[in-house]
Amino acid sequence: MSHPILNVEDVTKTYDGFKAISNLTFYLFKGELRTVIGPNGAGKSTFFDLLTGRAKPDSGTIVFGQNTDLTSMNEYQINRLGIGRKFQTPSVYTDHTVWENLLLSLKGPRGVFATLFSRTTAAQRGRIDELLETIRLGEKRHWLAGQLAHGEKQWLEIGMLLAQEPEVLLVDEPAAGMTDEETARTGELLISLAGKHTIVVVEHDMTFVKQIARDGTVTVLHQGSVLCEGTFDFVQSHPRVREVYLGRGK
Repeated sequence: MSHPILNVEDVTKTYDGFKAISNLTFYLFKGELRTVIGPNGAGKSTFFDLLTGRAKPDSGTIVFGQNTDLTSMNEYQINRLGIGRKFQTPSVYTDHTVWENLLLSLKGPRGVFATLFSRTTAAQRGRIDELLETIRLGEKRHWLAGQLAHGEKQWLEIGMLLAQEPEVLLVDEPAAGMTDEETARTGELLISLAGKHTIVVVEHDMTFVKQIARDGTVTVLHQGSVLCEGTFDFVQSHPRVREVYLGRGK
């Protein structure tokens, strides 16, 4: 069996006496599209915070690749290492065009002024065209990002994340606030990225989870620990999951 690209073992994180994460063990393999679900307070956001260096565990290990200890690194270092995060609320440069947003996000050390006012290379233009095709916003490349619909802003931010060429993408509730059509298109986008990228999606919308999980693994968090893991059908029919999560109408 291949070595996990992300290895989380016995991790605990406490805030003011409350265990947000409790002895959590989680393994992620290269090319996976993993879905993480769980009721409010299950520890999903804290889990992402720990993976990205926004929070530090009280105990346990988080290893990226063969032997890179993430617990000793800050957010910037982890991002440069190749772990990118997309938050639930889209964060785009609303006063810049879609094309400029992607240009500003391309991997490489550049300032905003230098990036926008220097001559772009053929390689940069080619990469942006690829990203526009992936996120299906080619026809709106000259639109200001602030003019986009909510779903389109989410796709743009996914494109901006891809522009940084991360090895692992952490995507937080991408379907939140979307129409049914936007949700389905978002699922298609994430499925198209699986294999080329390693992706972890935290989500509440079970119809969306069913769409993207397919034969992949769904991880259920409860009280900061893994309650169970398996296919969508296995998780959906698991009695404890139905009790603590699905039975609440989530």
